[in-house]
Amino acid sequence: MLSKIDVQKFNTLIEINTLINSNYEDVHILLTRILESATRLCEGEASSLLLMNKEGRELYFEIALGTKGSDVKRFTLKPGEGIAGWVAQHNKAIIVNDVANDKRHLREISRQIDYPAKTMLAVPMRIKDQCIGVIELINKKDGKNFSQDDLEWLEIFSNQAALAIINARSFEQARNELQFLQDRINTDQGYHTLIAKSPVILEKLDIIERVAKTDSSVLLLGESGVGKEIFAEQIHQKSQRSRKPFIRVNCAALPEGLLESELFGHVKGAFTNAISNRQGRFELADGGTIFLDEIGDLPLSLQAKLLRVIQERSFEKVGADTTITVNVRILAATNKDIEALIEQGEFRSDLYYRLNVLPIYIPPLRQRPEDIPELAAFFLKKFMRETKKQFEGFSNEAMEAMLSCSWPGNIRELENCVERACVISRNKWIQGEDLLLKNGPVISEPETGSRDLKNAINVFKAHFIRKILEENKWNQTEAARALDIQRTYLSRLIKELDINHPEE
Repeated sequence: MLSKIDVQKFNTLIEINTLINSNYEDVHILLTRILESATRLCEGEASSLLLMNKEGRELYFEIALGTKGSDVKRFTLKPGEGIAGWVAQHNKAIIVNDVANDKRHLREISRQIDYPAKTMLAVPMRIKDQCIGVIELINKKDGKNFSQDDLEWLEIFSNQAALAIINARSFEQARNELQFLQDRINTDQGYHTLIAKSPVILEKLDIIERVAKTDSSVLLLGESGVGKEIFAEQIHQKSQRSRKPFIRVNCAALPEGLLESELFGHVKGAFTNAISNRQGRFELADGGTIFLDEIGDLPLSLQAKLLRVIQERSFEKVGADTTITVNVRILAATNKDIEALIEQGEFRSDLYYRLNVLPIYIPPLRQRPEDIPELAAFFLKKFMRETKKQFEGFSNEAMEAMLSCSWPGNIRELENCVERACVISRNKWIQGEDLLLKNGPVISEPETGSRDLKNAINVFKAHFIRKILEENKWNQTEAARALDIQRTYLSRLIKELDINHPEE
């Protein structure tokens, strides 16, 4: 007959197995649950789950529970180094109830974190009999020793952890393949993949979701390289016109004479080399959407004709007297100050008001650091395929460099930077020097012992928000406007990031 503790253990195993077989999207959370259960049921004071890197040269602390957990995570072990390293090297579970006198014990870690280990239980995590990591429990509660029963239960938990990792890797591989296929489909259709994690961009996407359902003109504003064209694609794809053409025109790429023909078409003999009739972009976009990029560079002579298309949905081809009517939604984008151009007489105010029915400002990359890791990972996968090279990811130094860079060229510059790193790097991890960043950081490197990504992002945000607040004399309304976020959201960030006024 099972004891009470056996029933509790079996119920815990059933619960974890259910989780493993139902959801592997966040394997870190699942592994944490497994380690927490093992620690509780085997009565350990602290515990760690270490994983072997792909070269099999180092063990790193994926999860560390206990009062010194965050301190432990900065260490790595080589196979054979310390008790956990011995377990990984020999692929064998051990009980050590006199750690102080065990020659395998790495005393340096205990000394540096000021947490003496008295008893220890460590078991390997295996996939196809190969050790991929180690689970270790430290100091059984109430000064007790770990038992053979504890070891057998911990081995069961280690098998569950290994199963979770297998499932997570399979899931990640399948998801990557699906994402790759979706990206290929988007690319074949001329569309880009949109990557968004930051609250400010998610807020823009919510606006786009509502704007897309209308036929009103939209003016996308923002610096060069922020992805205005991708947002225009999103508006079209989410609209009722999504199955109709999406036609792009770069108004700055063609001289005035050719641009008119490009937009509106021409008839045979309209000008030299007009050897046949040609449809213009507006005619090709009939029933769909036309995206006019760099609208601030549109010549004055064509602005009146464009205004007529917006107002009357009609125009004449170059050299023709027949009016063509089209049903087209107009999206425009610019990185210029249109209002300043109006004052200088270079842009028609009536056209601006027609285009500016629904203005959407896309903030620069430096104002949305949460997007940087996601974008960098996306570009890394893209260029690994193109360069046929394999990387584990970005080193802490490289990620901190990207998070602290001002990115004057925005997403386009980040993409070029990652591509360059893929081409020149000879390392398994992209290093800071591989990025060849020219512009300096927005802020100095964080003066903190913690090097995890979440902390680096929060430090960046705190410094950046404080800088904007200082520029606006700590007026939160003005600072929120400069950051292009809601004032209530800014107030919450100030509280969460512990940003204090210098006079307080």
